[in-house]
Amino acid sequence: MRRPSLTTLRATGALTAALALALTACGGDADPKSGGELAGTTVTVAGVWTGGEQKNFKKVLDAFSAKTGAKTVFVPSGDNVSTFVGSKIEGGNAPEVVLVPQVGVLRQFAEAGWLTPLSEKTATTAAGNLAPVWKEYGTVDGAYYGLYFKAAHKSTVWYAPDALEQAGVAEPKSWDELLASGRTLADSGRPAFAVAGEDGWTLTDWFENVYLSQAGPEKYDLLARHELKWTDPSVVTALTTLAEVFEDERLVAGGAAEALRTDFPGSVEKVFGPEPKAALVYEGDFVGGVARDEFGRKPGEDAKFFPFPPVGSGEAPVVSGGDAAVVLKDAKNADAGMRLLEFLATPEAAEVWAGAGGFLSPNKDVKPEAYADDTARATAASLVAAGDTVRFDMSDQAPAAFGGTKGAGEWKLLQDFLRDPSDPKRTAAALEAAAAKAYGN
Repeated sequence: MRRPSLTTLRATGALTAALALALTACGGDADPKSGGELAGTTVTVAGVWTGGEQKNFKKVLDAFSAKTGAKTVFVPSGDNVSTFVGSKIEGGNAPEVVLVPQVGVLRQFAEAGWLTPLSEKTATTAAGNLAPVWKEYGTVDGAYYGLYFKAAHKSTVWYAPDALEQAGVAEPKSWDELLASGRTLADSGRPAFAVAGEDGWTLTDWFENVYLSQAGPEKYDLLARHELKWTDPSVVTALTTLAEVFEDERLVAGGAAEALRTDFPGSVEKVFGPEPKAALVYEGDFVGGVARDEFGRKPGEDAKFFPFPPVGSGEAPVVSGGDAAVVLKDAKNADAGMRLLEFLATPEAAEVWAGAGGFLSPNKDVKPEAYADDTARATAASLVAAGDTVRFDMSDQAPAAFGGTKGAGEWKLLQDFLRDPSDPKRTAAALEAAAAKAYGN
């Protein structure tokens, strides 16, 4: 399946994920007050979150327990949510609520008949505070199943302010300025980008931002559904543009060979660690959390970001990811699970986590002051302001065989392209062959 989480889990590595699976369901359960409309009821919630993300989500569950009297239990699902949920349903102990991080997996659950459509109250609340695009991503065959509670802003370029100051460059406002600034940075002694080529998902994110800006949202949607072939000239053009970065060792720290040995946490370390080797790292808002938690940087001060710049005459892209809450109809307390979703649809629920940090909400009614710092406030405002122009991570919408499997499909082919970006048409043809096989068309 796709990557394990949308924020700090990406930086914890396989060991943390393995430890998370060993957690017992009762550890840290929310303690309900006596009484309440759901007193005596247990709501089990499954999701990929571990570490700080899990701890902070439990604060949200605690708030729900305080309101309703329900007991809540969080169970780590591990990376393969679909396998976990399928085994639980087969065993007769399905969790009430699952947090699903991929659109493709949500569709899979709906098509398997596992889900209950959102209640009228949940849908009405969501319609009032989420842009319609979030409903579209949570809808399958006309039924609204998935409530997007947590989002990621994946169109942010993070940088070390001292590096830009030393080189005398400002935050670039266009793709051409980005390349020129990167070369100036390299000439001043620090290569531009730390690229996490070992993790193929980061390369899909690079492509998606370039493609969305250059080709526009309509073609982005068609390509995401494989209603447009990867051999389309727009794809070749985007790959050619991306090659401008990948082929230039001044822009990629250590060149392709080193980038292909660098994972996501390593790319953040190259910019914000004790021995900086690059000035910039492209990835989502969660970079700031890693820079803070792992390397003691303070977002907004010694770890800053600028929006991924527009390419050519296109608009600045806003690519997002997100975790959708769904209710399993075979769960023992499915009605209580829906009550939890009614709560998650409110700004009150989002503000609990916003105050703890490491969180963005697509909910426009979340108060700006609820966020822990100015950087989170700014990224959240940008995400909400994008409205229906937000586009969900394309590879998260694809079948896992194409868009979410290590060493295969889009991940591997873009790693191959990073290694040798000389023939965009050949790469586009390889992507189309892999996509056609995975989509079955």
